[in-house]
Amino acid sequence: MSHLTEQRYPTSAELVRSARELATHRPDLCRLRQVGTSRSGRPLHLLSVGHDRRTVLIVAGAHANEPTGGSTVLHLAERALLDRALRSDRSWHFLLCADPDGAELHRTPAPRTLREYHQHFFRPAGPEQPEWSPSVLPPDRLPPETKTLTGVIDELRPYLQVSLHGTELGGSWVQLTRDIPGLAEPFAKSAAELHIPVETGASDAAGWPTSGPGVHVMPDPEAQAAFPSLPDDARHSTWHHAHRYGGCTAIIEVPMWASDLVDDPAPHPAPQRALRRISARLSRDTRLVEDVLAESLPRLPDTTGPLLRAARWALSLVPGL
Repeated sequence: MSHLTEQRYPTSAELVRSARELATHRPDLCRLRQVGTSRSGRPLHLLSVGHDRRTVLIVAGAHANEPTGGSTVLHLAERALLDRALRSDRSWHFLLCADPDGAELHRTPAPRTLREYHQHFFRPAGPEQPEWSPSVLPPDRLPPETKTLTGVIDELRPYLQVSLHGTELGGSWVQLTRDIPGLAEPFAKSAAELHIPVETGASDAAGWPTSGPGVHVMPDPEAQAAFPSLPDDARHSTWHHAHRYGGCTAIIEVPMWASDLVDDPAPHPAPQRALRRISARLSRDTRLVEDVLAESLPRLPDTTGPLLRAARWALSLVPGL
């Protein structure tokens, strides 16, 4: 039901239009409804396929700069609609875009290069990210997008939540809030069929246990934080919200540009030296960004908008890194 005639990522409006056509085409199986409103008043939509009380929740667009989830949910919804076996004992529910405000600000629908991708880049500050905000904010300050997502989880009580994410350069990997025995083999097979390398040392999951190449299991919520120097903690994100209903969450990462270098499991010959070199470069580049920001602020009519909030938040993470 996608109307795209070119290879690019669909906008939030195009996702809703395609989902509405699916629901109109099969009203006996599909339902599209608004489940919330963003900080700026944009609607958040949920597309449901099937009626079984056993549910799967798929979340797209949690990070504005990772737009591959939108086209993926449309593909999955069409598959669930066409394949009766997929909905014989479960129903499928798709949050089309968890952060429509962010999606409006990240304007790289068809990036051809990393430079082009970053020219209109946007990723909100951590407290404004729907899935991450509970890890850095108290419950009474959560943004409406987060409250919408947790409300959908409370309503559906999914046995599985899948959050669709992406990375600029590298490979694919999975993060699990609970181990799913046997997942590593079909995951590796799927990646191989699509010629996507499996990233065996993803920095997002550094220090976590693995159940197979590219399959990482988050520490328990009661466990000690892997990196106490960083302000956010994945164990307090919305990913663990499904646990209160006996469910678990899988976060799927796929690259915009693939690199075979990331699936090499060989130990680095000199990791301490490499980390010191990377740390020095990060510190040097950060000082350049801070200088640009300091020079720009006096010239800007508004210094409180989401772009500058995101920049300041990203810079604040560097000392911990």
